Amino acid sequence: MLSDGGDRMAQPSHVVPNGSASQDSGHARLHELGYKQELKRDLSLLSNFAFSFSIISVLTGVTTLYNTGLKYGGPVSLVYGWLIAGSFTIFVGLSMAEICSSYPTSGGLYYWSAKLAGPRWAPFASWLTGWFNIVGQWAVTTSVDFSLAQLINVIVLLSSGGRNGDGVSGDKYVVIGIHGGILFLHALINSLPISYLSLFGQLAAAWNIVGVFVLMILIPCVATERASAKFVFTHFNTDNGEGVNNKVYIFVLGLLMSQYTITGYDASAHMTEETKNADTNGPKGIISSIVISIIVGWGYILGITFAVINIPYLLDETNDAGGYAIAEIFYLAFKSRYGSGVGGIICLGVVGVAIFFCGMSSVTSNSRMAYAFSRDGAMPFSSFWHKVNKHEVPANAVWLSALVSFCMALTSLGSLVAFNAMVSIATIGLYIAYALPIFLRVTLARKSFVAGPFNLGRYGVLIGWISVLWVATITVLFSLPVAYPITIETLNYTPVAVGGLLLITVLAWILRARHWFKGPTTNINENELV
Repeated sequence: MLSDGGDRMAQPSHVVPNGSASQDSGHARLHELGYKQELKRDLSLLSNFAFSFSIISVLTGVTTLYNTGLKYGGPVSLVYGWLIAGSFTIFVGLSMAEICSSYPTSGGLYYWSAKLAGPRWAPFASWLTGWFNIVGQWAVTTSVDFSLAQLINVIVLLSSGGRNGDGVSGDKYVVIGIHGGILFLHALINSLPISYLSLFGQLAAAWNIVGVFVLMILIPCVATERASAKFVFTHFNTDNGEGVNNKVYIFVLGLLMSQYTITGYDASAHMTEETKNADTNGPKGIISSIVISIIVGWGYILGITFAVINIPYLLDETNDAGGYAIAEIFYLAFKSRYGSGVGGIICLGVVGVAIFFCGMSSVTSNSRMAYAFSRDGAMPFSSFWHKVNKHEVPANAVWLSALVSFCMALTSLGSLVAFNAMVSIATIGLYIAYALPIFLRVTLARKSFVAGPFNLGRYGVLIGWISVLWVATITVLFSLPVAYPITIETLNYTPVAVGGLLLITVLAWILRARHWFKGPTTNINENELV
């Protein structure tokens, strides 16, 4: 039987279940938690790390949101905002890693909430966390693949002469078509055996690391004009054109780039049922992906910012890249030195491949969450989404994740405001899902929580509270207006989107789910637990 309130089962964690030849601690622990081993457990620590690192993907987040940091605060927001957001994210990651060590299942966050909330609140805590987690993940995939579609559009524009050379640029229907094609490829790849996905994941991690180091050195070296160290480390841009003049307020808005980028590391938790010795390697995957991303990401930001000379021009939609700042930086660097921007376009291709890998890993994480959530009956047609194919891969959940992400992107055809509201759940919604089990860990389960092999000892509660307070802070900050005066076009719809998700989730619970959803359920009978 499963225990409540965060307690482990009476069976010692080192006991291997009867009938199992596996000596893997993750396999044994999964059996203790009441689940059969249905997915192939073939991932190493490196592979587990690679999935989270590829989703964080500094080349993806920094490149696609560099405009935001450049507009709101410029170099100071970019350079120091990254370190601030990264430092607090480490606290969040540490808290998640400790819980992951105790409960290494594909369900991850929602399973943690159920076990930490105790018998009375377990079903609701699990329901709320699970839906915020899975919708947040779908929003991440939507955002990542849509940003790749936009980058491809910019690459075509620059390759055909740029905005000022009669370059070709697709409209919103072309972009959504490209987005759909990318998702289709990601679903195909994620239907392959986990051994292939492991190789792709490791390639993605290597590509991100090598790509960052190549670009952070190459771009400022090629550029004929470079910013001074004083500019990079002290210049604060207040000319945002959005009516925001308070420096603190501007800096806060500039943090969005950093916090959006350093997210998605819950993938290491969702991959634990396929990871060897998951109660130690899962937590290590979470922490290492965050720390290494912070280090290489800061280097990337510094390298690119040393090539920034004219901020207003880079943000101007009439430049050759149509206002896509990093694309214009790359293009100008090569064009100014060699008379041609082809080298810059190739560099954008390097970023594009990294974004592709990011989206691929994101679909992997989405599908494992959907698989686990449906295993516990939380989703409509759960029995269908929970099925695994002959390769022991939840292929139905893979295609569901791709389809939902495509549908979310369709909002861009009606209004980019609506689309931006939708994908805002990628940051705030996902971090709320991160914070809920941590909050339960430091409150209801403060005394009953039994840590796994990876634990924070006496500092666990303190680090947990820092994590919860940080998430609460960014939830408020990122809900603030980003432009004045406030109109329908300039309103920040993040609180509307997140509040809407909360309302729908709670109403669904009150009206229906509370009558049948009991939280995570076992798929092992009593005799098998002996």
